[in-house]
Amino acid sequence: MIIGGGGREHALAWRLRQEPGVTAVIACPGNPGISQIGRTFPMPIDLGSYADLAEREQVQLTVVGPEAPLVAGIVDRFTARRLPIVGPTQAAARLEGSKIFAKEFFTRANIPTARSIQVDSAVKALDALKHFPLPVVIKADGLAAGKGVIVAQTPAEAEDAVLKLGPALVIEEFLEGEEVSFIAVSNGSELFPLEASQDHKRLDNDDFGPNTGGMGAYCDGRIVTSAEADIIMDCIMLPAIRRMAVEGTPFTGFLYAGLMMTAAGPKVLEFNVRLGDPETQVLMHRFTAGFLDLLQLSAGIITIPAFSLRTSIRSEPSVCVVAASAGYPEKPRTGDPITGIEAAESLGATVFHAGTTDAGGTLSTAGGRVLGITASGPTLQAAIDATYAAVSQIHFTGMHVRHDIARKGLKRWLT
Repeated sequence: MIIGGGGREHALAWRLRQEPGVTAVIACPGNPGISQIGRTFPMPIDLGSYADLAEREQVQLTVVGPEAPLVAGIVDRFTARRLPIVGPTQAAARLEGSKIFAKEFFTRANIPTARSIQVDSAVKALDALKHFPLPVVIKADGLAAGKGVIVAQTPAEAEDAVLKLGPALVIEEFLEGEEVSFIAVSNGSELFPLEASQDHKRLDNDDFGPNTGGMGAYCDGRIVTSAEADIIMDCIMLPAIRRMAVEGTPFTGFLYAGLMMTAAGPKVLEFNVRLGDPETQVLMHRFTAGFLDLLQLSAGIITIPAFSLRTSIRSEPSVCVVAASAGYPEKPRTGDPITGIEAAESLGATVFHAGTTDAGGTLSTAGGRVLGITASGPTLQAAIDATYAAVSQIHFTGMHVRHDIARKGLKRWLT
């Protein structure tokens, strides 16, 4: 069972339905794309009702997509009823649920991160701003669907951000470098790293415009070197897992480090406690076998050492371009008919549904990020070309896409 209804969850369902031993996939609430490969159920009224559904449908494993149910404690509910589930407990999910908790945790675990001050009022925040040069980063303490961070370029922007995101905030130094998404799967004591990927948060080309939940991503095996990956594991990921265990809140599930690759080495911008969106789309597009085993290891269904898992990931780069609705991210328009998905997939792409609805046989927009068009190729340029060729087949009124997804990665193919 997949919990959630976005592009990440469609990609999970798509990948798992291809795994040997998976006879059926259900999703709650799912979306029209998932309904083509499995059954979907309305969103339950509370966390306990998810567990009721799992028992009724004899679900062998549940995977939680979004962060909100994890922070609310869904894993605790499932484990109390001996229902296998992938994800951290409510206590461990504080790594994403509270940025203040996370920053304090980084200090306890000696994990490299940006200098910051944590505050609980606008007055303290405005005073803290005096201790940071511009630009300065202001982060809301709690969940904000990927849009709770503002990089202020001027004092006025910083003050506005404090009033918009407060009162509980992290005021943080701005780090220079390239952002990287690094995700690993944990069973509480071990980590199995996935390949690094790169998200594109800003709405418009060349990283202009407001922050979004993500306008596209790519994964090509060259984003970090093997030496950099070792540093990330040794200095960030493994210390986090070990410290969580020491503090009595062992972490299971997906640990996602949003990193800045600075001149002084990788530093953590934030931890998430689930897969990224749209990073999942490109990661799942590259998996060919073994993903179910990885989930079963995390959930404690199998207990073999992580290093002995046999996963298969193709070497071809994958690219995902998000098609967003008019008005996104502030006031996304809905109800616009969507055409061209079959034509896009006939070119070899996979179109993951995110914000869609199917009413009376007409597929229409139903959210900000509508589709994630994903394709692979023998080179990064080939993957980019294949993805945008598929994007060109899809149409809905007001459709907005970035035209530079993965372009920054091309420089790594020139050396």
